[in-house]
Amino acid sequence: MHASSRPSTAAPGDLAEGSVYFIGNATTLIRYGGFTILTDPTFLHSGDHVHLGHGMYARREIEPACQVADLPPLDFVVLSHHHGDHFDEVAAEQLDKTVPIITTEHAVGLLSEQGFTQGHALDTWQSRTVTKGDNEVRVTSMPAKHAPDPVAGMLPPTMGSMMDFSRGSHRAFRLYISGDTLLHDRLHDIPQRYPGIDLALVHAGGTTLLGTVVTMTGSQAVRAVEIVEPRTAVPIHYNDYSVFQSGLDDIKRAAARSATSAKFHYLHHGETYHFRPGT
Repeated sequence: MHASSRPSTAAPGDLAEGSVYFIGNATTLIRYGGFTILTDPTFLHSGDHVHLGHGMYARREIEPACQVADLPPLDFVVLSHHHGDHFDEVAAEQLDKTVPIITTEHAVGLLSEQGFTQGHALDTWQSRTVTKGDNEVRVTSMPAKHAPDPVAGMLPPTMGSMMDFSRGSHRAFRLYISGDTLLHDRLHDIPQRYPGIDLALVHAGGTTLLGTVVTMTGSQAVRAVEIVEPRTAVPIHYNDYSVFQSGLDDIKRAAARSATSAKFHYLHHGETYHFRPGT
Protein backbone atom coordinates (compact mmCIF):
# COMPACT_ATOMS: atom_id res chain seq x y z
CA MET A 1 0.00 0.00 0.00
CA HIS A 2 1.04 3.59 -0.40
CA ALA A 3 0.16 5.39 2.84
CA SER A 4 1.45 8.94 3.00
CA SER A 5 3.33 10.29 5.97
CA ARG A 6 0.79 13.09 6.28
CA PRO A 7 -2.66 13.85 4.87
CA SER A 8 -2.63 15.44 1.45
CA THR A 9 -4.07 18.91 0.92
CA ALA A 10 -7.04 17.55 -0.98
CA ALA A 11 -10.36 19.25 -1.50
CA PRO A 12 -12.59 19.28 1.57
CA GLY A 13 -14.18 15.91 2.20
CA ASP A 14 -17.89 15.29 2.32
CA LEU A 15 -19.28 15.59 5.85
CA ALA A 16 -22.73 14.33 4.87
CA GLU A 17 -21.92 10.63 5.16
CA GLY A 18 -19.24 8.33 6.48
CA SER A 19 -18.56 4.63 6.90
CA VAL A 20 -16.98 2.01 9.14
CA TYR A 21 -15.73 -1.12 7.38
CA PHE A 22 -15.23 -4.02 9.78
CA ILE A 23 -12.08 -5.97 8.89
CA GLY A 24 -12.03 -8.10 12.05
CA ASN A 25 -11.19 -8.05 15.76
CA ALA A 26 -10.64 -4.33 16.54
CA THR A 27 -9.48 -3.55 12.99
CA THR A 28 -11.77 -1.14 11.17
CA LEU A 29 -11.43 1.30 8.30
CA ILE A 30 -13.15 4.60 9.06
CA ARG A 31 -13.81 6.97 6.15
CA TYR A 32 -15.31 10.37 6.80
CA GLY A 33 -14.68 13.99 5.92
CA GLY A 34 -11.97 13.03 3.45
CA PHE A 35 -10.05 11.08 6.10
CA THR A 36 -9.20 7.39 5.87
CA ILE A 37 -8.32 5.98 9.29
CA LEU A 38 -7.27 2.45 10.24
CA THR A 39 -7.73 1.14 13.78
CA ASP A 40 -5.79 -1.59 15.63
CA PRO A 41 -4.36 -3.34 12.55
CA THR A 42 -4.26 -7.15 12.65
CA PHE A 43 -4.17 -9.25 9.50
CA LEU A 44 -3.05 -12.72 10.56
CA HIS A 45 -4.96 -15.49 8.81
CA SER A 46 -7.38 -17.87 10.46
CA GLY A 47 -5.41 -20.67 12.14
CA ASP A 48 -2.37 -18.51 12.80
CA HIS A 49 -1.21 -17.93 16.36
CA VAL A 50 -0.31 -14.67 18.03
CA HIS A 51 1.97 -14.25 21.05
CA LEU A 52 0.35 -12.34 23.91
CA GLY A 53 3.38 -12.33 26.21
CA HIS A 54 4.29 -14.32 29.33
CA GLY A 55 4.12 -17.56 27.37
CA MET A 56 0.50 -16.98 26.33
CA TYR A 57 -0.72 -17.52 22.77
CA ALA A 58 -4.05 -17.16 21.01
CA ARG A 59 -5.25 -18.75 17.76
CA ARG A 60 -7.03 -16.60 15.21
CA GLU A 61 -10.42 -18.16 14.55
CA ILE A 62 -11.86 -15.83 11.88
CA GLU A 63 -10.24 -14.73 8.63
CA PRO A 64 -9.85 -10.93 8.34
CA ALA A 65 -12.00 -9.36 5.63
CA CYS A 66 -8.99 -7.95 3.77
CA GLN A 67 -5.22 -7.71 3.85
CA VAL A 68 -2.84 -4.74 4.00
CA ALA A 69 -2.41 -4.72 0.23
CA ASP A 70 -6.17 -4.23 -0.16
CA LEU A 71 -6.26 -1.04 1.90
CA PRO A 72 -6.64 2.42 0.37
CA PRO A 73 -4.02 5.08 1.22
CA LEU A 74 -4.24 5.89 4.93
CA ASP A 75 -4.15 9.28 6.61
CA PHE A 76 -3.31 7.77 9.98
CA VAL A 77 -3.74 4.82 12.32
CA VAL A 78 -5.30 4.88 15.79
CA LEU A 79 -3.83 2.11 17.94
CA SER A 80 -5.37 1.40 21.35
CA HIS A 81 -2.31 -0.52 22.54
CA HIS A 82 0.60 -2.54 21.22
CA HIS A 83 -0.39 -6.17 21.78
CA GLY A 84 -0.22 -9.13 19.43
CA ASP A 85 -3.95 -9.22 18.73
CA HIS A 86 -4.07 -5.46 17.98
CA PHE A 87 -0.83 -4.84 16.11
CA ASP A 88 0.40 -8.12 14.71
CA GLU A 89 3.48 -9.20 12.79
CA VAL A 90 1.73 -8.71 9.44
CA ALA A 91 0.96 -5.08 10.29
CA ALA A 92 4.53 -4.59 11.51
CA GLU A 93 5.96 -5.97 8.27
CA GLN A 94 3.58 -4.57 5.67
CA LEU A 95 2.26 -1.20 6.82
CA ASP A 96 4.07 1.88 5.52
CA LYS A 97 6.68 2.76 8.12
CA THR A 98 5.91 6.47 7.67
CA VAL A 99 2.16 6.27 8.34
CA PRO A 100 1.27 8.39 11.41
CA ILE A 101 0.13 6.24 14.34
CA ILE A 102 -1.66 7.86 17.30
CA THR A 103 -1.34 5.66 20.37
CA THR A 104 0.09 5.27 23.88
CA GLU A 105 3.63 6.19 24.89
CA HIS A 106 4.38 2.51 25.50
CA ALA A 107 3.28 1.63 21.97
CA VAL A 108 5.29 4.45 20.37
CA GLY A 109 8.47 2.96 21.84
CA LEU A 110 7.73 -0.49 20.45
CA LEU A 111 6.69 0.92 17.08
CA SER A 112 9.98 2.79 16.87
CA GLU A 113 11.84 -0.47 17.42
CA GLN A 114 9.85 -1.93 14.51
CA GLY A 115 10.91 0.91 12.22
CA PHE A 116 7.84 3.15 12.36
CA THR A 117 8.87 6.80 12.29
CA GLN A 118 5.63 8.68 12.95
CA GLY A 119 4.36 7.43 16.30
CA HIS A 120 2.50 10.09 18.28
CA ALA A 121 1.93 9.41 21.99
CA LEU A 122 -1.09 10.60 23.92
CA ASP A 123 -1.76 10.43 27.64
CA THR A 124 -5.35 10.31 28.90
CA TRP A 125 -7.34 13.40 27.81
CA GLN A 126 -4.52 14.61 25.56
CA SER A 127 -5.39 15.35 21.91
CA ARG A 128 -3.79 15.48 18.50
CA THR A 129 -5.42 17.25 15.56
CA VAL A 130 -5.01 16.19 11.94
CA THR A 131 -6.07 18.59 9.18
CA LYS A 132 -7.02 17.82 5.60
CA GLY A 133 -8.29 20.61 3.39
CA ASP A 134 -10.89 22.54 5.37
CA ASN A 135 -11.68 19.58 7.62
CA GLU A 136 -9.98 18.39 10.76
CA VAL A 137 -10.24 15.50 13.16
CA ARG A 138 -9.14 15.81 16.77
CA VAL A 139 -8.16 12.50 18.37
CA THR A 140 -8.29 12.49 22.17
CA SER A 141 -7.10 9.66 24.40
CA MET A 142 -9.89 8.24 26.59
CA PRO A 143 -9.45 6.35 29.86
CA ALA A 144 -9.28 2.57 29.60
CA LYS A 145 -8.42 -0.21 32.05
CA HIS A 146 -7.33 -3.44 30.39
CA ALA A 147 -7.17 -5.75 33.39
CA PRO A 148 -7.93 -6.03 37.11
CA ASP A 149 -5.20 -4.59 39.29
CA PRO A 150 -3.60 -7.94 40.28
CA VAL A 151 -2.74 -8.76 36.64
CA ALA A 152 -2.58 -5.27 35.14
CA GLY A 153 1.19 -5.40 34.85
CA MET A 154 0.99 -8.40 32.52
CA LEU A 155 -0.74 -6.40 29.78
CA PRO A 156 0.36 -3.26 27.92
CA PRO A 157 -1.26 0.07 28.82
CA THR A 158 -4.23 0.86 26.63
CA MET A 159 -6.39 3.80 25.66
CA GLY A 160 -9.77 4.51 24.20
CA SER A 161 -10.11 7.33 21.71
CA MET A 162 -12.53 10.07 20.77
CA MET A 163 -12.53 11.43 17.23
CA ASP A 164 -14.14 14.81 16.69
CA PHE A 165 -14.58 15.62 13.01
CA SER A 166 -15.18 19.27 12.19
CA ARG A 167 -14.99 22.03 9.63
CA GLY A 168 -14.16 25.40 11.10
CA SER A 169 -16.12 25.85 14.33
CA HIS A 170 -18.74 23.27 13.32
CA ARG A 171 -18.32 19.83 14.84
CA ALA A 172 -19.90 17.41 12.42
CA PHE A 173 -19.46 14.03 14.11
CA ARG A 174 -18.16 12.55 17.36
CA LEU A 175 -16.91 8.94 17.30
CA TYR A 176 -15.77 7.03 20.38
CA ILE A 177 -13.71 3.82 20.39
CA SER A 178 -13.56 2.07 23.74
CA GLY A 179 -10.27 0.25 23.22
CA ASP A 180 -9.67 -2.88 25.26
CA THR A 181 -11.12 -2.03 28.63
CA LEU A 182 -13.11 -3.32 31.53
CA LEU A 183 -15.85 -1.36 33.26
CA HIS A 184 -14.20 1.18 35.55
CA ASP A 185 -15.11 4.42 37.29
CA ARG A 186 -13.39 6.76 34.83
CA LEU A 187 -15.77 5.72 32.05
CA HIS A 188 -18.31 7.99 33.75
CA ASP A 189 -16.02 10.96 33.05
CA ILE A 190 -16.31 10.45 29.30
CA PRO A 191 -19.92 11.64 28.77
CA GLN A 192 -19.30 14.48 31.22
CA ARG A 193 -16.36 15.77 29.18
CA TYR A 194 -17.54 14.57 25.78
CA PRO A 195 -21.34 14.53 25.61
CA GLY A 196 -23.26 13.94 22.42
CA ILE A 197 -21.33 10.94 21.11
CA ASP A 198 -22.74 10.01 17.71
CA LEU A 199 -21.19 6.57 17.32
CA ALA A 200 -19.34 4.19 19.64
CA LEU A 201 -17.22 1.25 18.53
CA VAL A 202 -17.17 -0.99 21.60
CA HIS A 203 -14.58 -3.71 22.23
CA ALA A 204 -16.18 -6.77 23.83
CA GLY A 205 -15.30 -10.47 23.62
CA GLY A 206 -14.73 -11.27 27.28
CA THR A 207 -11.06 -11.96 26.58
CA THR A 208 -9.82 -14.40 29.22
CA LEU A 209 -6.15 -14.86 30.08
CA LEU A 210 -5.01 -17.17 32.89
CA GLY A 211 -8.61 -17.37 34.05
CA THR A 212 -8.98 -13.58 34.29
CA VAL A 213 -11.36 -11.58 32.12
CA VAL A 214 -9.46 -8.61 30.63
CA THR A 215 -11.95 -7.14 28.15
CA MET A 216 -15.65 -6.51 28.53
CA THR A 217 -18.13 -9.34 28.18
CA GLY A 218 -21.26 -8.75 26.12
CA SER A 219 -23.29 -7.56 29.10
CA GLN A 220 -20.44 -5.32 30.28
CA ALA A 221 -20.11 -3.79 26.80
CA VAL A 222 -23.80 -2.90 26.89
CA ARG A 223 -23.31 -1.38 30.33
CA ALA A 224 -20.47 0.74 28.90
CA VAL A 225 -22.84 1.96 26.20
CA GLU A 226 -25.34 2.89 28.90
CA ILE A 227 -22.59 4.92 30.59
CA VAL A 228 -21.16 6.83 27.61
CA GLU A 229 -24.57 7.35 25.95
CA PRO A 230 -23.85 7.28 22.21
CA ARG A 231 -26.66 7.56 19.68
CA THR A 232 -25.45 4.37 17.96
CA ALA A 233 -23.21 1.54 19.16
CA VAL A 234 -21.36 -0.99 16.99
CA PRO A 235 -19.77 -3.90 18.90
CA ILE A 236 -16.41 -5.13 17.57
CA HIS A 237 -13.65 -7.37 18.99
CA TYR A 238 -15.99 -10.21 19.86
CA ASN A 239 -15.02 -13.50 18.18
CA ASP A 240 -11.66 -13.42 16.40
CA TYR A 241 -9.36 -15.19 18.83
CA SER A 242 -9.47 -18.36 20.91
CA VAL A 243 -9.16 -16.36 24.15
CA PHE A 244 -12.58 -14.73 23.58
CA GLN A 245 -15.32 -16.18 25.77
CA SER A 246 -18.27 -13.83 25.16
CA GLY A 247 -19.55 -13.50 21.60
CA LEU A 248 -21.98 -11.34 19.67
CA ASP A 249 -25.03 -13.27 20.91
CA ASP A 250 -24.20 -12.19 24.48
CA ILE A 251 -24.20 -8.56 23.37
CA LYS A 252 -27.50 -8.95 21.53
CA ARG A 253 -29.18 -10.51 24.57
CA ALA A 254 -27.89 -7.79 26.90
CA ALA A 255 -28.87 -5.04 24.46
CA ALA A 256 -32.40 -6.44 24.23
CA ARG A 257 -32.72 -6.13 28.02
CA SER A 258 -31.16 -2.68 28.24
CA ALA A 259 -33.07 0.57 28.67
CA THR A 260 -30.42 2.56 26.80
CA SER A 261 -31.64 4.83 24.03
CA ALA A 262 -28.61 3.88 21.91
CA LYS A 263 -29.31 1.93 18.75
CA PHE A 264 -27.15 -1.14 18.29
CA HIS A 265 -25.89 -2.02 14.84
CA TYR A 266 -24.19 -5.37 14.38
CA LEU A 267 -21.41 -5.95 11.87
CA HIS A 268 -19.87 -9.16 10.66
CA HIS A 269 -16.46 -9.29 9.00
CA GLY A 270 -16.46 -7.52 5.64
CA GLU A 271 -19.62 -5.51 6.33
CA THR A 272 -19.83 -1.72 6.31
CA TYR A 273 -21.87 0.58 8.53
CA HIS A 274 -22.81 3.83 6.81
CA PHE A 275 -23.60 6.81 9.01
CA ARG A 276 -25.01 10.28 8.54
CA PRO A 277 -24.60 13.02 11.14
CA GLY A 278 -27.80 13.81 13.00
CA THR A 279 -29.65 10.65 12.00
